[in-house]
Amino acid sequence: MQAGKIRKRGFTLIELLVVISIISFIMAISLPAFNRVRLQARAMLSMNNLRQITSTMNLFASDNDDRYPESVATIGSGDTWRWIDSTKLTGIRRRSPQLHRAMSEYLRSYISDASTMYCPNVPHKYEYLQQAWDAGDNWDNPRNLFPADPVGGSYCFYWNYRGFLGGRRVVFRGPQGPASSGRYSKLLVSDYFGYDHWRNPDSYSSCEPFDGADITPETYLLTSFWSRRSEPDDSPEIKLRAGYTDGHVETYSASDVVPMKVSFNTAGTVPYPDGVGPGVFFLPRNALH
Repeated sequence: MQAGKIRKRGFTLIELLVVISIISFIMAISLPAFNRVRLQARAMLSMNNLRQITSTMNLFASDNDDRYPESVATIGSGDTWRWIDSTKLTGIRRRSPQLHRAMSEYLRSYISDASTMYCPNVPHKYEYLQQAWDAGDNWDNPRNLFPADPVGGSYCFYWNYRGFLGGRRVVFRGPQGPASSGRYSKLLVSDYFGYDHWRNPDSYSSCEPFDGADITPETYLLTSFWSRRSEPDDSPEIKLRAGYTDGHVETYSASDVVPMKVSFNTAGTVPYPDGVGPGVFFLPRNALH
């Protein structure tokens, strides 16, 4: 019978191991390429976010007497307020009745999707990002019993912000509006890159991934980010991005930065003590032109 002569097809153990080996090899050589493509796609998305933020700021200024909104990265009120870290999307409270504590109160009519204000390379997007953006000044985190919860983001926002530089140029002054830029374009927004944050003492941290970094998980107030314990002179190799008042967005490296501390007074002339607070923030060197 013909049927009896037909060989039943199937894989032997050796053939199966060969197939598995081939598949594993293909995956091994394709996975790094896939990761590179994914990182490049996220980098392009971040560049687009920063361009949209810079164009929005200039559109806001054109609608508001050539001025950017006030910074929400403050704590306290009256004559006793001081600066906090520049990642804040929502501050702790209003500095005065005339000012908002939430950035979205100024920008929500220009940017409705809160993801635009967030670096896509963070380990995890903040759980309440859109809810907090939509709630504005009325934001109250459902996981916390206390009112007026702040929201920490993953970009650094520098319009109308002051920080401590030290040296001959003691204070970093963020732009008040397009006209305040003068001869040079000024820094509006950048990736977060810092050292010795209170959540990760003696560590480099960033919204951008880098070699050897672990995940610092989010809290109900702050986003997750990447961090690695290191000596101060052992900076990671990392590509970062920043947007300026003239609308351009540039890429810079961790070796081309200037350290800035969060200021403990309104003038920007007194830094938080070492080992206390949000640590050092690194500005792109071009921000000091």
